[in-house]
Amino acid sequence: MEMYGKKASQGINWVTTVFMALFHIGAVAALFFFSWKIFFITLFLWWVSFGLGIGVGYHRLLTHRGFKTPKWMEYFLTTCATLALEGGPIFWVATHRIHHQKSDRDGDPHSPREGMWWSHAGWILTGAAMHHDTAILKRYVPDLSKDNFHVVLTKYHWVPQVILGLMLLGYGLATGGIMTGVAYVLWGIFLRVSFGLHWTWAVNSITHVWGNRRFKTRDDSTNNWLVAAFSFGEGWHNNHHAHPTSARHGLAWYEFDINWMCIATLRMFGLAEDVRVAKIAQPIIVAPDENDDSLVPADAALATSAGYD
Repeated sequence: MEMYGKKASQGINWVTTVFMALFHIGAVAALFFFSWKIFFITLFLWWVSFGLGIGVGYHRLLTHRGFKTPKWMEYFLTTCATLALEGGPIFWVATHRIHHQKSDRDGDPHSPREGMWWSHAGWILTGAAMHHDTAILKRYVPDLSKDNFHVVLTKYHWVPQVILGLMLLGYGLATGGIMTGVAYVLWGIFLRVSFGLHWTWAVNSITHVWGNRRFKTRDDSTNNWLVAAFSFGEGWHNNHHAHPTSARHGLAWYEFDINWMCIATLRMFGLAEDVRVAKIAQPIIVAPDENDDSLVPADAALATSAGYD
């Protein structure tokens, strides 16, 4: 059985570490090339990649199947997610399903119980999870591993990012010259990705340490409004761990959930169906507790929680 967490750390992942360093250097450099036009384009791309892509696509659709959508829309959302530089769909979904099955216990790829830095970025820079190839991870994603699009995109997940970078460079060159082209790339690629990554990582770290707990779950998950605000609703993490297949994470009226609004909009236009939404009629529930310590592939993460519309 594969091991995850600090016990399975295999030293520094140099390729990942070097790229992360370069992206953060580029993010700092972007601050010297500000313009409002570039700012709003970057804001839009941030939402496309981390909201539509990671939150709606990778997380609520592919990982937990909280709703169904036509294949072309599924592929579009998945492609958007690759722009977040968080790996391909098979890697991301497999890792997250393992996290739910082993949350804050031995085998969790990124639990704060092994250190805040570890749960935030250490598991990516030094953990074993990043060393596993598609052949190993596909055992946890039998649904995705049968789909050639997801298999190919996992292997070439960097391609959409390169294409976007070239498009931004070309647009900048055409509208303002070389420095404008550089500015678009620094903002639209380096700063956007670096900023978005930290808020995604904050769901793994901050929301398992600080926040409020509406539901009694076997893990340390909390609802954190600040993380929710900068992750398009993913910070309502205790709600999510209590009802993992719910497409809606912000369950109360005051829990702003942009990703849920996107799914609701898709449903309004007939592009989302079988949408699962949790109820909070009871003040406290106990989420299902799996006693089996084996890393069961997908079914454990796709299990239905009680209390759904």
